[in-house]
Amino acid sequence: MAASRGLFAAKDLTQGTPWKRIVEFAVPMLIGNIAQQLYNTADSIIVGRYIGDNALAAVGSAMPVLYLLLVLFAGIAVGAGVAVAQFFGARDREQLSRTIGTCITLTALSSAIIMVIGPAVSRPLLQFLNTPASIIDWCADYLNIFFLGIAGFSYYNIFAGILRGLGDSVSALVFLLAATALNVGLDILFVSQFGLGVPGVALATVLAQGISAALCFLKLRSMTENFDLNWSMLKPSRELTLTIMKLGLPSGLTQAIFSLAMVAVQSLINSFGEMVIACNVIVMRVDGFAMMPNFSFGAAMTTFAGQNIGAGRMDRVRQGSKQGTLIAVGVSATITVLLLLFGRHLMNVFTDTPELVALSMRMMRILALGYVAVAVTQCLTGVMRGAGDAMTPMWISLIAAVLLRVPTAYGLAYLTRSALYPNGRPESPFISLLVSWTLGAVITAVIFKRGAWRQRMLTLERKRVAET
Repeated sequence: MAASRGLFAAKDLTQGTPWKRIVEFAVPMLIGNIAQQLYNTADSIIVGRYIGDNALAAVGSAMPVLYLLLVLFAGIAVGAGVAVAQFFGARDREQLSRTIGTCITLTALSSAIIMVIGPAVSRPLLQFLNTPASIIDWCADYLNIFFLGIAGFSYYNIFAGILRGLGDSVSALVFLLAATALNVGLDILFVSQFGLGVPGVALATVLAQGISAALCFLKLRSMTENFDLNWSMLKPSRELTLTIMKLGLPSGLTQAIFSLAMVAVQSLINSFGEMVIACNVIVMRVDGFAMMPNFSFGAAMTTFAGQNIGAGRMDRVRQGSKQGTLIAVGVSATITVLLLLFGRHLMNVFTDTPELVALSMRMMRILALGYVAVAVTQCLTGVMRGAGDAMTPMWISLIAAVLLRVPTAYGLAYLTRSALYPNGRPESPFISLLVSWTLGAVITAVIFKRGAWRQRMLTLERKRVAET
């Protein structure tokens, strides 16, 4: 199986200096993740500027429900990326082709399910979360449009996961940048010119995501030197479906755990009123950009580990784990300093309300202290997933997001109730997030040193030695 060396081609991560290969792979992903974050950020900026702070709160309140119902695609995408990386590293063209075809079919079925379930449960979930009556209609409209156009989102993420598994982190980036520019243009057109309000930004996002998915598919169709993509390959394989689910569902469940924790904490945030809800939207948007290097290095470590384990290069996995984590920590430390120095300017992009800017900056200072911890967690769990151990990261997430974050948030809110803050201090949810990040990193580091993923590596290495 050939792997050309062009910028937009599949890349072999089993050769060369580990940290250089990881950085080369992670940087395009980082730019792509930033571009993807611009989708939601553009929505927030435009509704905040053109409609008002309540519209900004509406878009933010819709996010936890949206993430909760999209975790299935996150799981399939991760499972696809790991399986593709391992088969590509092993130079198994047949299994690689069948894996990609199976992913395409699974995504079609999953999209159809979400299109039916999403609109039916969105408003009840918003009501369950005590979403204020002043914004609940906007929230429901935003969600329903997004769910009805879910195919673009789901296929982009699946195709991007496949491309990353093949070592190509550049193509999806280019397509996403084009779609992001289109999304921003449509946001402004639909909101400022057509007066569509909050539903307009959802419609713009759906259209732009559909275009990015179509471009990714056309790219995959052109990569015939690495795999075959025809009608026969689209027939789901039971064996490969189970493999993808085994590799991906724990990651999907991890995202579900995070989403459930977000839903639980969002209910607490909603109790503080529209100002704190809008503050949370701003902080989470800025936080999303600050987290991008961590997520990018984590995904890069998954592909790097997957390809090298498939090729039997266990020595490179060990080297890459250390080097990639150190680089990610350095990048996160730099971002933390920049946020503390210039964060207020970022808050001003979303709103002109001085009280909202000051509140958002206060919460941002709390979260900024935890980004280095997240860098450690993302890189080490990325290696585990690349080695095929997707269960351990899931359990770590369960402990950090549910057993630590949610009780801490509600406990702090309860203990800080006063005449001025009858529902507790608004800092409580943000402190709880910092606590869960920090303790999660400690747990991850301990488990990584003696986890199941190491046993899998040792078994594969012994098998390779025996065969030679």
